[in-house]
Amino acid sequence: MVKDSFMSGLDSAQLRTLAAVVSEGSFDAAARLLHVTPSAVSQRIKALEEAVGQVLVRRQRPCDATEAGRPLLRLAGQLALLEREALADARGPLGGDPGRTRVAVVVNADSLATWFPAALARLPAAPELSFDIRQDDQDHSAELLRAGAVMAAVTAQREAVQGCRVRPLGAMRYRALAAPSSLRRWFADGLTRSALAAAPVVVFDRRDRIQHRFLRTLAGRALDPPVHYVPSVPAFSAAIRLGLGWGMVPEQIAADDLESGRCVDLAPGRVVDIPLYWQHWRLDSAVLTALTTAVCAVAAETLR
Repeated sequence: MVKDSFMSGLDSAQLRTLAAVVSEGSFDAAARLLHVTPSAVSQRIKALEEAVGQVLVRRQRPCDATEAGRPLLRLAGQLALLEREALADARGPLGGDPGRTRVAVVVNADSLATWFPAALARLPAAPELSFDIRQDDQDHSAELLRAGAVMAAVTAQREAVQGCRVRPLGAMRYRALAAPSSLRRWFADGLTRSALAAAPVVVFDRRDRIQHRFLRTLAGRALDPPVHYVPSVPAFSAAIRLGLGWGMVPEQIAADDLESGRCVDLAPGRVVDIPLYWQHWRLDSAVLTALTTAVCAVAAETLR
């Protein structure tokens, strides 16, 4: 892929500029990052688009790569990573600082709140690494990988994104939690279909479908209960404890609330297991290899 880019005449400075525009969200911000003028940024993007024959950047707020721009955005990130690693190897341990390596990864909120930070901490001490962790639902995190915005993803997608490798990590288990007051108020007669349809549900965001998937399992069909959207892991659990509604909570987070009695298991023995996968660029990169080793090791210790 790297060889093909140079044979086709793509300019590395133009590719870096494309990556900066998309990561920073605007031409002005990219200019500040690259220490050039906004006019220079605009000229580089225009020249790259002319070379490719396609519009590569949507001029909006924030700027985004078009479908034609996504492969070049991914190539820009891969080139930058390989260049820094090659420069570090060539200079050796006393050769000076080759520049910081930005490790961009997208992770679902529950993994980020539980096991994933331990994987980052397990990486060998490397002051030249700079983490850029994005958060997205596990059913959608592969989109950022496909777009070239990140080099790796924790995702529910088992099929490898083009140009990537995929490894199974295990399953994150969720339990249906409710405050004792919610149980008494809404489920005094048990988990009847009418009770499930009437009881409020706490949902992380509009991409979170775990609660509705669980409801379909219990009721045998889709239900449309009242929903509270709470897009914060701590606030999500707090909303359940305070009786705002019931919701599906990762077992690592649920354990303390169940043990203390602040929450009860709404359906003992009924769980939802979400298989997770690690996808990353198919590159011979020391950084990606170390990150993959750490992520897989911590996942093996933590997930089902």
